[in-house]
Amino acid sequence: MPEALPRLALLAGGLATRLGPLARSVPKSLVPVCGEPFLAHQLRLLVEQGISEIVICTGHMGEQIEGFARDGSQFGCRILYSHDGNSPLGTGGALRRALPLLGSPFFVMYGDSYLTADLAAILKTFRNSGMPALMTVFRNDGNWDASNVEMREERLASYSKKARSPFMCHIDYGLSILTPEILQGWPDGAKFDLADVMEHLASEGRMAAHEVRERFYEIGSLAGLRMTEDYLAEAVAR
Repeated sequence: MPEALPRLALLAGGLATRLGPLARSVPKSLVPVCGEPFLAHQLRLLVEQGISEIVICTGHMGEQIEGFARDGSQFGCRILYSHDGNSPLGTGGALRRALPLLGSPFFVMYGDSYLTADLAAILKTFRNSGMPALMTVFRNDGNWDASNVEMREERLASYSKKARSPFMCHIDYGLSILTPEILQGWPDGAKFDLADVMEHLASEGRMAAHEVRERFYEIGSLAGLRMTEDYLAEAVAR
């Protein structure tokens, strides 16, 4: 019998400033795509991929997300919620707060991503690596956004969103696997970025890499939203 997939943390607390008026009164996860909130498309895909338990990390207008997705039963999964509280915690701080709801290991995905990669294959790479974390990467060569990953033999040699190098040919695909211990050293309630944690792990040679061949889709920008809507509309038509 195939191994059950771990829980997945969905980071959905961002402010969506690049979407302008589209996200002024709703959180980014609920921006309409092909006639329904983006989160509905995300949840259906995750369930199809074998995810049964999801922890949504909310912040800005998070009560709307909880009101829409509820306990997840209408999508065929179980949903739990972890809230930032009165102040934004950043992607790393939100995950740190959610640790009591997450097992070991757990998947992490951004709330604006639509990713079709094989989760079971990614988990297998993680298990075989013996490392405490894994990042999925896509051969980018600067096409979709600035490349930020140098990959060597199924591990990250370097990762940075700020310090680029000519050896960076891949980009963070938007899906990772983490173990709780890499975040337990950070204080609960502190604001920090998950990218900083990953950059540190890569510099220590403690982060595995899994290269995916399918391109990623996202709604974090207006251009990305249009491409994602085109992709999903075509998929429905098929």
